[in-house]
Amino acid sequence: MNTIYIAEDEQAIRETIMSFLNSEGYNVMGFDNGDALYETFSKHQSDLVILDVNMPGSNGFEITKKIRQMSTVPILLLTARDSDLDYATGINLGSDDYFTKPFSAIALVMRVKALLRRVEMDQKSNNANDHDQIEDLSINRKTLEVSINQTQIELTPMEYQVLCYFFDHPEQAISRDELLNNVWGYQKEVETRACDDTIRRLRKKIESSQVQIETVWGFGFKLGKKHV
Repeated sequence: MNTIYIAEDEQAIRETIMSFLNSEGYNVMGFDNGDALYETFSKHQSDLVILDVNMPGSNGFEITKKIRQMSTVPILLLTARDSDLDYATGINLGSDDYFTKPFSAIALVMRVKALLRRVEMDQKSNNANDHDQIEDLSINRKTLEVSINQTQIELTPMEYQVLCYFFDHPEQAISRDELLNNVWGYQKEVETRACDDTIRRLRKKIESSQVQIETVWGFGFKLGKKHV
């Protein structure tokens, strides 16, 4: 049974989300502030974290940053603000998704399922080819480690999943819709900011590699070798 921690200072919202997640069989612990969640997480890590951005004490951005220093657990941020700056801040700090209030609890549960399903699939991966390499960039699917020139780099679960998808489709143009459907588990009508910002963050982390994520204008992206 997956364990989910949620920090949300609005009791009605917190209890609604917890109720929906409990009904899906998840073990859910709720906190009215991020500091309490972090204190518990530092002792007993969960399988997924949901954080409200605006909370008493440390805000969701600050807790995301602290959690990322010890774990790559999937993180969803909740906010009442809908600005590109807030969104980019959350993604750049390492969150995997971003929900703007008001939102559908059912939609949130679907995204939680998609995130956990992808993590579970990666952990259970038992392919004959467990180690993939393109130029100096390599993925060990047994240990979920990514390295450049044998030096390990830290990726969030979503960054790792996106990179694996590119590795499975080298030199192929991949649309945003395809990434959303196959990595995030969303339908194409969902906004693509999560996709674009994850790509931007992943590009920065592999910029020292001989491999790069190229933009296919008007379509999407592809993984290829850098042009010398």
